[in-house]
Amino acid sequence: MDARAAAATITQHTSEALQRAGLGVVVDDVRVQEAGRRRLVRVLLARDVSTLPAEDTTSTVEPLSLDEVSEATTTVSAALDGCAVMGERAYTLEVSSAGTDRALTTPDHFRRNVGRLLTVVRSDGSSTTARLLAAGPEGLRLEGEDHLVPLSEVTRAQVQIEFTRPDGKDA
Repeated sequence: MDARAAAATITQHTSEALQRAGLGVVVDDVRVQEAGRRRLVRVLLARDVSTLPAEDTTSTVEPLSLDEVSEATTTVSAALDGCAVMGERAYTLEVSSAGTDRALTTPDHFRRNVGRLLTVVRSDGSSTTARLLAAGPEGLRLEGEDHLVPLSEVTRAQVQIEFTRPDGKDA
């Protein structure tokens, strides 16, 4: 089984296991790569935002804690051990949350980052660095802009690291 097919199967099995466990965590990405005689399986997790009310586009979403990632790692490991996708070959499992350097590409990525400072590049080539005030299926509301930015106009977006936030919280 190639790496892409393995990643899809792993995503399915681990997503189902996390949902059954009721941890409020979802699989955000899975990557499988060869690393000598072993394979490296990287599973990125994120907070589940599917339970937020559809009309709520402005509340902040807390990042995953180390304890939550640790508990989810146990579930992911058991799910992976319980399916035959990895075969008999040894593998190394890495489970973590996505870092701030990850590009935001889906509505859920944006929803999890409401309140954070983003750099957004639009399809016309313009770039804006502004705080994300709201994120919904229709688009993004950025601080200092008087209109909604449709997701279809966003070609790239990334969280900017802030050492001191205006609201007094650390990033």
